Amino acid sequence: MTLAETDGTRERILRAAFDLFTVHGYQRTSLRRIAERLGLTKAAILYHFPSKGHLLTALAEPMVGDLERLVDAAESLPPGPARWTLLEGWVDTMLEHRGRLGLLLHDLALVDQGSTYQRLLRIAMRANQILAGPDPSRRDRVRAVQAIAMCSDPVVFLMEVPAPVLRADMLDGVRRLLADEPAAADSRGDDDEPAVGAVGRRRPGRPRSMGPEQLLAARRMHAAGTHSIDEIAAACGVSRATLYRHLNSSDNNETVSR
Repeated sequence: MTLAETDGTRERILRAAFDLFTVHGYQRTSLRRIAERLGLTKAAILYHFPSKGHLLTALAEPMVGDLERLVDAAESLPPGPARWTLLEGWVDTMLEHRGRLGLLLHDLALVDQGSTYQRLLRIAMRANQILAGPDPSRRDRVRAVQAIAMCSDPVVFLMEVPAPVLRADMLDGVRRLLADEPAAADSRGDDDEPAVGAVGRRRPGRPRSMGPEQLLAARRMHAAGTHSIDEIAAACGVSRATLYRHLNSSDNNETVSR
C-alpha cells in the first residue's frame, strides 16, 4: 500500500468514525461497526488506529492544534492586544470546528484522560492566564474563566444559529462582561473605539450618532437575527460601538416606558 493510499484510508476511517460517533455515540460505536461501514476488517482499522480512543484523539487534533497555536501567538503580545486576539481567535476556532465540537468535548472528558485531554486543559489554563492579565485579582480570574466559556459554550448549545450571527453575539457578550477593560475593540479596530495601545485617543471617521430612521432600521435588523452586528453597523454607516450604544439606549428607554 502506498503512502497516499494509507493516508486516504486513514481519512476514510476518521470520517466514518465521526459519522457513527455522531449518530450512535462514542460508547456504542465499536471498531467492528466502523470496519463494516467501510468494508474493511477490524485489523485494518487497528493498523491505523491502535484503539478507539486513538480515533477520538485524531478527530480532536485539528481543534486542539488550532487552539494551541492561538495561545502561543497571544502569549507573544502585550496584555491588551493579547486578550482580544485570544478572544476573537477562540470564537473563530470554535466556529470552524463547530460540527465536531459538542461530540469531542463531551467524549474527550469521559474517555481520554491521557495526553490530549491534559493538553486541552493546559491550553485552557494558559488562555485564562492571558485573559486575567498580570497580577490578577480573584475577580479578574473569575471573569477570565467566564470569558472563555462565553466564547465556547454558545457554539455547542446554539447550533441552529448562523455562524456570522453567533460570532457577533458572542463577542458582544464578552465585551459586555469585560466592559471596564480599556481595549474593548476587536483586533480589526473600530472607528468609534480606542485603538489598541491608544486608550483615550479616538480615530476620526464614522459618525457617533444615529438618526431615528437609522435606529429603527438597525433595531429591526437586530431583532430579526438575520444580520451580524458588523453587517448592521456597515449598513447604517456607523461603528459597532455607536450601534451598541444606541441599541442599548433604545432598549433602556423601552423598559422605562413600560
